[in-house]
Amino acid sequence: MISTHDLSQLPDIAALRGVMQALATLDATLAPDWESRYYSFNAGWGPGEMMGSMRDGCGDQWYALFCAAGAALVGLAHESPTFTPGSPKPWVFDGLPEAFHKNLRREPAFDTGNCTFCLWRLNGDSAWSCSAPSQCADGSESLLSILDGQPQRYLSWAMDYFEVELELAPIERVYRHEPLTEALVRQLNPEQSLAELADDLTEIGYPKGSP
Repeated sequence: MISTHDLSQLPDIAALRGVMQALATLDATLAPDWESRYYSFNAGWGPGEMMGSMRDGCGDQWYALFCAAGAALVGLAHESPTFTPGSPKPWVFDGLPEAFHKNLRREPAFDTGNCTFCLWRLNGDSAWSCSAPSQCADGSESLLSILDGQPQRYLSWAMDYFEVELELAPIERVYRHEPLTEALVRQLNPEQSLAELADDLTEIGYPKGSP
Protein backbone atom coordinates (compact mmCIF):
# COMPACT_ATOMS: atom_id res chain seq x y z
CA MET A 1 0.00 0.00 0.00
CA ILE A 2 1.27 3.44 -0.91
CA SER A 3 2.10 5.74 1.98
CA THR A 4 4.75 8.29 2.88
CA HIS A 5 6.69 5.36 4.36
CA ASP A 6 6.68 3.46 1.05
CA LEU A 7 6.26 5.40 -2.19
CA SER A 8 7.70 2.66 -4.39
CA GLN A 9 4.30 1.79 -5.88
CA LEU A 10 3.41 5.38 -6.73
CA PRO A 11 3.59 5.80 -10.54
CA ASP A 12 6.01 8.22 -12.16
CA ILE A 13 4.84 11.75 -12.92
CA ALA A 14 3.29 11.09 -16.34
CA ALA A 15 1.58 7.89 -15.21
CA LEU A 16 0.27 9.51 -12.04
CA ARG A 17 -1.23 12.33 -14.06
CA GLY A 18 -2.95 9.72 -16.22
CA VAL A 19 -4.34 7.91 -13.18
CA MET A 20 -5.75 11.13 -11.77
CA GLN A 21 -7.37 12.00 -15.11
CA ALA A 22 -8.92 8.52 -15.22
CA LEU A 23 -10.27 8.86 -11.67
CA ALA A 24 -11.79 12.25 -12.47
CA THR A 25 -13.35 10.94 -15.70
CA LEU A 26 -14.87 7.94 -13.95
CA ASP A 27 -16.26 10.07 -11.14
CA ALA A 28 -17.74 12.56 -13.63
CA THR A 29 -19.40 9.71 -15.50
CA LEU A 30 -20.80 8.05 -12.41
CA ALA A 31 -21.78 11.25 -10.58
CA PRO A 32 -23.29 14.05 -12.70
CA ASP A 33 -23.72 15.99 -9.45
CA TRP A 34 -20.37 17.65 -8.75
CA GLU A 35 -20.91 17.54 -5.00
CA SER A 36 -21.00 13.74 -5.07
CA ARG A 37 -17.58 13.38 -6.68
CA TYR A 38 -14.35 12.55 -4.87
CA TYR A 39 -11.87 13.08 -7.69
CA SER A 40 -11.33 15.99 -10.05
CA PHE A 41 -8.68 17.14 -12.50
CA ASN A 42 -8.04 20.46 -14.21
CA ALA A 43 -5.71 20.24 -17.21
CA GLY A 44 -5.66 24.03 -17.53
CA TRP A 45 -5.13 25.00 -13.90
CA GLY A 46 -2.58 27.66 -14.85
CA PRO A 47 0.01 28.42 -17.53
CA GLY A 48 1.87 25.15 -17.91
CA GLU A 49 0.15 23.71 -14.84
CA MET A 50 -2.37 20.96 -14.10
CA MET A 51 -4.08 20.12 -10.82
CA GLY A 52 -5.62 16.91 -9.49
CA SER A 53 -7.61 16.65 -6.28
CA MET A 54 -9.52 14.39 -3.92
CA ARG A 55 -12.05 15.65 -1.39
CA ASP A 56 -14.23 13.22 0.52
CA GLY A 57 -16.60 15.80 2.00
CA CYS A 58 -15.68 14.75 5.54
CA GLY A 59 -12.38 16.57 5.92
CA ASP A 60 -9.88 14.37 4.12
CA GLN A 61 -8.30 15.70 0.93
CA TRP A 62 -5.26 15.89 -1.30
CA TYR A 63 -4.17 18.27 -4.04
CA ALA A 64 -1.56 17.52 -6.68
CA LEU A 65 0.27 20.08 -8.78
CA PHE A 66 1.85 19.19 -12.12
CA CYS A 67 4.14 21.89 -13.45
CA ALA A 68 7.33 22.47 -15.41
CA ALA A 69 9.45 21.42 -12.42
CA GLY A 70 7.68 18.10 -11.87
CA ALA A 71 4.86 17.21 -9.48
CA ALA A 72 4.02 17.66 -5.81
CA LEU A 73 1.09 16.49 -3.68
CA VAL A 74 -0.13 17.77 -0.33
CA GLY A 75 -2.69 15.84 1.70
CA LEU A 76 -4.79 15.99 4.84
CA ALA A 77 -6.04 13.05 6.86
CA HIS A 78 -8.07 15.02 9.37
CA GLU A 79 -8.20 12.23 11.99
CA SER A 80 -4.43 11.83 12.03
CA PRO A 81 -2.90 12.57 15.45
CA THR A 82 -0.40 14.80 13.64
CA PHE A 83 -3.11 17.20 12.42
CA THR A 84 -3.41 20.60 14.04
CA PRO A 85 -5.81 22.91 12.14
CA GLY A 86 -3.97 25.77 10.51
CA SER A 87 -0.56 24.60 11.68
CA PRO A 88 1.10 21.70 9.83
CA LYS A 89 4.00 19.99 11.52
CA PRO A 90 7.31 21.71 10.64
CA TRP A 91 8.74 18.57 9.04
CA VAL A 92 5.89 18.24 6.49
CA PHE A 93 7.61 20.61 4.05
CA ASP A 94 11.22 19.84 4.97
CA GLY A 95 13.13 19.32 1.75
CA LEU A 96 10.36 20.52 -0.55
CA PRO A 97 12.17 21.97 -3.58
CA GLU A 98 11.91 25.71 -3.98
CA ALA A 99 10.37 25.16 -7.42
CA PHE A 100 7.13 24.10 -5.68
CA HIS A 101 6.93 26.75 -2.99
CA LYS A 102 5.33 29.51 -5.04
CA ASN A 103 2.67 27.49 -6.85
CA LEU A 104 1.93 24.88 -4.18
CA ARG A 105 3.01 26.08 -0.74
CA ARG A 106 1.81 29.65 -1.23
CA GLU A 107 -1.30 28.90 -3.30
CA PRO A 108 -4.47 29.19 -1.13
CA ALA A 109 -6.37 26.70 -3.27
CA PHE A 110 -4.10 23.88 -2.08
CA ASP A 111 -4.91 24.59 1.58
CA THR A 112 -1.36 23.83 2.72
CA GLY A 113 -2.11 25.30 6.14
CA ASN A 114 -4.16 22.18 6.78
CA CYS A 115 -2.17 19.10 5.85
CA THR A 116 -0.50 16.05 7.35
CA PHE A 117 1.86 15.07 4.53
CA CYS A 118 3.56 16.29 1.37
CA LEU A 119 5.45 14.45 -1.36
CA TRP A 120 7.17 15.53 -4.53
CA ARG A 121 9.18 14.49 -7.56
CA LEU A 122 11.24 16.72 -9.80
CA ASN A 123 11.55 15.92 -13.48
CA GLY A 124 14.59 13.71 -13.78
CA ASP A 125 14.27 12.25 -10.27
CA SER A 126 14.19 8.46 -10.13
CA ALA A 127 11.75 8.31 -7.20
CA TRP A 128 9.27 10.28 -5.11
CA SER A 129 10.41 12.06 -1.95
CA CYS A 130 8.83 13.17 1.32
CA SER A 131 10.04 14.09 4.78
CA ALA A 132 7.71 12.10 7.02
CA PRO A 133 9.33 10.64 10.16
CA SER A 134 9.52 6.84 10.02
CA GLN A 135 6.88 6.30 12.70
CA CYS A 136 4.57 9.13 11.65
CA ALA A 137 0.86 8.24 11.54
CA ASP A 138 -0.06 10.86 8.95
CA GLY A 139 -3.00 8.99 7.37
CA SER A 140 -1.36 8.93 3.95
CA GLU A 141 -1.96 5.23 3.30
CA SER A 142 -5.74 5.56 3.33
CA LEU A 143 -5.62 8.50 0.90
CA LEU A 144 -2.85 7.51 -1.51
CA SER A 145 -3.54 3.83 -2.19
CA ILE A 146 -6.07 4.66 -4.93
CA LEU A 147 -3.19 6.13 -6.95
CA ASP A 148 -1.46 2.80 -7.59
CA GLY A 149 -2.92 2.60 -11.10
CA GLN A 150 -4.95 -0.59 -10.48
CA PRO A 151 -8.48 -0.37 -11.96
CA GLN A 152 -9.71 -3.04 -9.54
CA ARG A 153 -9.07 -0.70 -6.63
CA TYR A 154 -11.33 1.98 -8.12
CA LEU A 155 -13.97 -0.64 -8.98
CA SER A 156 -14.16 -1.82 -5.37
CA TRP A 157 -14.26 1.72 -4.03
CA ALA A 158 -16.86 2.99 -6.51
CA MET A 159 -19.28 0.09 -6.01
CA ASP A 160 -19.23 0.75 -2.29
CA TYR A 161 -19.39 4.55 -2.51
CA PHE A 162 -21.92 4.94 -5.33
CA GLU A 163 -23.81 1.76 -4.37
CA VAL A 164 -23.97 0.50 -7.96
CA GLU A 165 -22.89 -2.64 -9.79
CA LEU A 166 -19.99 -2.02 -12.17
CA GLU A 167 -17.90 -4.10 -14.54
CA LEU A 168 -14.12 -4.03 -14.52
CA ALA A 169 -13.63 -3.92 -18.31
CA PRO A 170 -14.92 -0.37 -18.98
CA ILE A 171 -12.98 0.96 -16.00
CA GLU A 172 -9.83 -0.63 -17.42
CA ARG A 173 -10.50 1.13 -20.72
CA VAL A 174 -10.67 4.50 -18.98
CA TYR A 175 -7.45 3.75 -17.12
CA ARG A 176 -5.88 3.11 -20.53
CA HIS A 177 -7.21 6.50 -21.69
CA GLU A 178 -9.21 5.04 -24.53
CA PRO A 179 -11.37 7.82 -26.03
CA LEU A 180 -14.67 8.07 -24.21
CA THR A 181 -17.52 7.08 -26.53
CA GLU A 182 -21.26 7.00 -26.03
CA ALA A 183 -21.13 3.23 -25.71
CA LEU A 184 -18.42 3.35 -23.07
CA VAL A 185 -20.29 6.01 -21.11
CA ARG A 186 -23.45 3.90 -21.15
CA GLN A 187 -21.51 0.87 -19.93
CA LEU A 188 -20.45 2.84 -16.90
CA ASN A 189 -23.68 4.75 -16.33
CA PRO A 190 -26.78 4.12 -18.46
CA GLU A 191 -28.24 7.43 -17.26
CA GLN A 192 -25.29 9.51 -18.45
CA SER A 193 -24.41 10.66 -21.99
CA LEU A 194 -21.26 11.70 -23.80
CA ALA A 195 -22.75 15.11 -24.61
CA GLU A 196 -23.40 15.80 -20.94
CA LEU A 197 -19.76 15.02 -20.17
CA ALA A 198 -18.29 17.32 -22.84
CA ASP A 199 -17.33 20.16 -20.50
CA ASP A 200 -15.95 17.79 -17.88
CA LEU A 201 -13.78 16.00 -20.43
CA THR A 202 -12.40 19.29 -21.70
CA GLU A 203 -11.48 20.38 -18.18
CA ILE A 204 -9.94 17.02 -17.34
CA GLY A 205 -8.07 16.78 -20.62
CA TYR A 206 -9.45 13.31 -21.31
CA PRO A 207 -9.88 12.20 -24.96
CA LYS A 208 -13.40 12.08 -26.38
CA GLY A 209 -14.28 9.70 -29.19
CA SER A 210 -17.11 9.63 -31.68
CA PRO A 211 -20.62 9.18 -30.29
